[in-house]
Amino acid sequence: MSWWCAAQDTAWGWTWQPYVGVWVLVAALVLCRLLAESLWAPGASLDHTDKRGRRLPLYLTGVAVLWIAADWPIGPLGAGYLLSVHTIQYIVFAFVAPPLLIAGTPRWLLRHMIRRHWASNIARTVSRPLVAFLIFNVVLLATHLPSVVDGLTASQLGSFAVDMSWLTAGLVLWWPILGPLPELNPMPYPGRIVYLIANVFIPTVPAAFLTYATYPIYALYELAPPIGSLTAVEDQQIAGMIMKIVGGFIVLGTASVLFFKWARAEERREEGRPAV
Repeated sequence: MSWWCAAQDTAWGWTWQPYVGVWVLVAALVLCRLLAESLWAPGASLDHTDKRGRRLPLYLTGVAVLWIAADWPIGPLGAGYLLSVHTIQYIVFAFVAPPLLIAGTPRWLLRHMIRRHWASNIARTVSRPLVAFLIFNVVLLATHLPSVVDGLTASQLGSFAVDMSWLTAGLVLWWPILGPLPELNPMPYPGRIVYLIANVFIPTVPAAFLTYATYPIYALYELAPPIGSLTAVEDQQIAGMIMKIVGGFIVLGTASVLFFKWARAEERREEGRPAV
């Protein structure tokens, strides 16, 4: 029994395999959230956006998509057979799950998490757009280097490290956008839009290499047991298009939503109504 998905030398089969580490992670995320809800949630003084359990569905959705991306069959397929599936995992870990987890965490819990001086300092540091931008894009580029992919994904510990790096970098990326704590000086809407758009360009570098290379970049996927008639280069090209199109769609789509929220807030301000 494996505890995390890693590359294997065997031919792919559709026989279900348990990955205990994935289950433990999912259970820990859910249990910690439910425990926090029962122990630390304030009473009726909360506004409607922070009432007990109101944000829980968003959080559980984020945990669910993490589970789907890390467990069988997507987990082992991405870890050692198809680069395109590996890229789907990257999209989920970095662009889909983190905003759901942040949006699904109420402000009282976020304040409890950063109540320590050192935790507050970390939160303030990663709330700075330049710091978050650098952390995310350095992790993005580093985890797509051939030496990292070929060297780490072949072991369970290395594969786990790559997945958790994506998740951590994704939380850092989305925190300046969705972090709801006013004491951390969140960016105004124009700043958030510019920040998001800036994060579109660097991911196009590995995406371009994957899409336009005429040879396999990663030995791991070149030498993996084939699945169907898809060649390693074709799989690599699909991976590049997923990274560029899907990742860009999520980021630019979010920027569009922020633009309309900004316009609505400005309209309310001009009418003398409080901004929501």
